[in-house]
Amino acid sequence: MPKLKSKSSAKKRFRLTGSGKVRANSAFMRHGLSKRSQKMKRKARSSMILSAADARIVKSYLPYG
Repeated sequence: MPKLKSKSSAKKRFRLTGSGKVRANSAFMRHGLSKRSQKMKRKARSSMILSAADARIVKSYLPYG
């Protein structure tokens, strides 16, 4: 059986933790930051763990991840 290809967009946006969870960067940090609260901006600085439903989709894009 041939090797499977990973989605290039998923390779750039997601990475797996040691326990197999999917880590992603938080959204809404590009522009229009003056209207966002300081608490929201502080939380969005770090990466986040995806929910189980989203993680299952992303893992299908990264067969060897």
